[in-house]
Amino acid sequence: MLSPTRHRDRFVTDRAAAHAVLDEALFCHVGVVVDGRPHVLPTLHARVDDTLYVHGSSAARILAAARSGPLSVCVTVSLLDGLVIARSAFHHSLNYRSVVVHGDARLVTDAAEKSRMLGALVDRVGTERSAQCRPPTAKELAATSVLAVDLAAETTDVALKVRTGGPIDDEADLELGHWAGVVPVRLVAGSPEPACDLPIPTGLAPSLR
Repeated sequence: MLSPTRHRDRFVTDRAAAHAVLDEALFCHVGVVVDGRPHVLPTLHARVDDTLYVHGSSAARILAAARSGPLSVCVTVSLLDGLVIARSAFHHSLNYRSVVVHGDARLVTDAAEKSRMLGALVDRVGTERSAQCRPPTAKELAATSVLAVDLAAETTDVALKVRTGGPIDDEADLELGHWAGVVPVRLVAGSPEPACDLPIPTGLAPSLR
């Protein structure tokens, strides 16, 4: 576990809580240094037990860098829960849950594991969607790479940081006439919008997890 340098009270060491945030987030950002320069890739992810999987194009620089061996990565997810409005400009903040994973990612080369994980990634977009669409062709599988990070490995650091509650104003500001409080923020799926070239609606539109 990484050692916090600021706001130590916001770090949570509960592994199950960290897994819950990874599971709730719909996408992540994968950071890696390639040829001496930092690269960050937004992508889908899925957690299966103690393994975190991410995917991307086989041609992407980050995925290609993993072909020669384990790749040191930083994977982050963030969930925004509220806007914290304080009486002073300095004490405005956000209520959030975030997970940062530092570890070594391996390229998934086993065909069965890769196919299974790509199905799990599709199911993150819509419940049981992998069974309700055409499976990938051999060409599409070759064009897609999957990385796996062992969350339980000794070389992996998983840090969960959480901020909850209202504003923390200075006592001298409490009598000011400015509004203070929390504006809750939630990610909510809208009604499915059928594709314009869908000839006849068949079956049910996928639902968000």
